[in-house]
Amino acid sequence: MRRRLITTLALALVGMPAILVGGIFYFSLMAIFLLGATLEYVQLFRAVKFEPQSHITTGGVAFIILARMFFPQYVMPVFAATILVALAWHLIAYERGRDQAALDFSLTVAGLVYLGWIGAYLLDIRNLPDGGWWFMIVLPSVWLADSGAYSIGRAYGKHKMAPRLSPKKSWEGYAASVFTGMIGGAFLVYAYSTFGNFSGNITILQGALLGFIMGALPPLGDLGESMFKRQSGIKDSSDIIPGHGGFFDRVDSWLWGGVIGYYFLVFFIL
Repeated sequence: MRRRLITTLALALVGMPAILVGGIFYFSLMAIFLLGATLEYVQLFRAVKFEPQSHITTGGVAFIILARMFFPQYVMPVFAATILVALAWHLIAYERGRDQAALDFSLTVAGLVYLGWIGAYLLDIRNLPDGGWWFMIVLPSVWLADSGAYSIGRAYGKHKMAPRLSPKKSWEGYAASVFTGMIGGAFLVYAYSTFGNFSGNITILQGALLGFIMGALPPLGDLGESMFKRQSGIKDSSDIIPGHGGFFDRVDSWLWGGVIGYYFLVFFIL
């Protein structure tokens, strides 16, 4: 727990300035996490003899998030092109004797979609009007919910939530995630509106609802990555972040929080 907390504080010291400044600094921060997670995604499946194409997957994710951040008018052609390039590569691989090339292609595309297209919503939130404030409501609600689930689940978890996917996760921890997310969302809206210069059109009740959703749904992203790791027989996607595992271990719930939070704001707040 201590190691995890120290790493969290270090990440906050690096990440907060990038989040506040935005632009290329924020993009660079998110790109590090998303591209790191993409490399780990490829390695997870290579551990069980699948071969998603590493350069196309990581390069495609890089081009997709670059277009979404700075050149949104080109994002659909870029996205389509990466899929076509992937298919062409795996066709050649099959012709050269790779019998599992069709499955490899599916994994390459899944990486492009999940870590590129879905991951880019983390950039879309920051690009909204007052995007720094919205980011600092949506993602911290996810982080608070995750911390609540970890602390309460570790201390009081008795009823397993998904024993095959993640044996340590409990319904007690999940309940703590939902409750902590809800309280966290309400508190963040109150604090920013009262003590900051945030003037976003969101009420404390709406902040609580957003936090409730951030506590209830992003844990599925965590379980999704657990499914990948169980398939590969690997405990953590890597050990590059002390106390947290790898990049994929960090962004698994962010991916869900980013896309769900973005559409919550667009449909109900903005």
